[in-house]
This record gives sequence, structure tokens and C-alpha cells, in this order.
Amino acid sequence: MYQWRKMTEADRKLAIELRKARSLPWHSPPHLDFNVARQYLISSSCYEHVPVIGRDPERMSECEAEVLRLCANLCSRVYAWCVLPNHYHVLLRTERIKELRGTIGLFHGRSAFEWNRADNQVGRKVWYNCFERPMKSERHFWATLNYVHNNPVHHGYVRRWQDWPWSSARDFLKEFGYEKAKEIWLRYPVLDYGKKWDI
Repeated sequence: MYQWRKMTEADRKLAIELRKARSLPWHSPPHLDFNVARQYLISSSCYEHVPVIGRDPERMSECEAEVLRLCANLCSRVYAWCVLPNHYHVLLRTERIKELRGTIGLFHGRSAFEWNRADNQVGRKVWYNCFERPMKSERHFWATLNYVHNNPVHHGYVRRWQDWPWSSARDFLKEFGYEKAKEIWLRYPVLDYGKKWDI
């Protein structure tokens, strides 16, 4: 399994540069509208949580870039994301959720074919599932954002969530500042959010 904590400092710098080249800044705080569900958490995992995405930093960056590209085409806003070696989360706003699900399914098919060929694993099942969870309230939204950014810490890849390169955490901190991010973290705690889903 690809482990950030086992990389050399040079490898980490390379990974961060790859990630920075594909970042999407916040630009402004979100305007939330919960009368009609438009904000969703998209989550997808590799089959049996095998770290296929995490073979190497290039594949992690490739997966991140493609997921964000699809979201940019079909979403009015990407609030937060995190790509880990065996799953990813994206918090977004869209009025085209069915189309987005279908497009993600096509990406999963293409990437499975390409990665299996590259890994000499033809026929391996790469992806397990992709589902969306609508945001039900402002509290749900912010707790979800905290969950997405904290995911690399939860799984033991980094000690500080802003150190994971395949995440929007650095952009979030840059836009909101440390004090506001801390306030959001304390006001909308993760608690047992997502418990057992991404084990």
C-alpha cells in the first residue's frame, strides 16, 4: 500500500508539486441552499479496499485530476475533496447528480481497464461502489467538510490533515485561514461520521 509517511522528503515534494498543479481554489465561501438538495458527498472505494489508486504518487494525482475534471464539467462548485490509496470523497454542488454518477461510472470503467493493464492484473475488480449522500443541513455540510479533510489523519497517513497532498485542505486553509478553520472544526465535529464505511 502506498504510504505517505514512508516516502522520502524528495518524493513528498514531488507529490506536492503534482498535486498543486491540479488544485482548484475555493475563491469564496459557499452559499448553501438546503431547500432543494444540491450539495452532495460523493464517495467511492476500491473493491475490498485494495489500494489500487495508491500504487504510486502519479496514479494518485491522475485519479485526483480526473475526478476533479469530471466535477468541474458537471458541478457548479467543488467544496472539498480527498483522494486516498483505496477510496475518495468529494463534497460538491450540482444539479446534474444523475449525469455526474454516470460519468464517474465511465471513469471507473476506463481507469480499471488502464490500471489493470499497467499492473498486469487483467480482470481484477478495481471499484466497488460510488454513492452520493445529500447534505441535509448546514451542520451536516460542515461536519462533512471536516470529515473529508480529516480522512488522511483518520487512516493514519499523516498527523495533520493539511499535510496530505491529494486533498483540498491546503486550499481551504489558504482561503479561510487557520482561526476560521479551527472554529469550523470545533463547531462542527466529525465525531463518528462515516464510522465503518471506509475501513
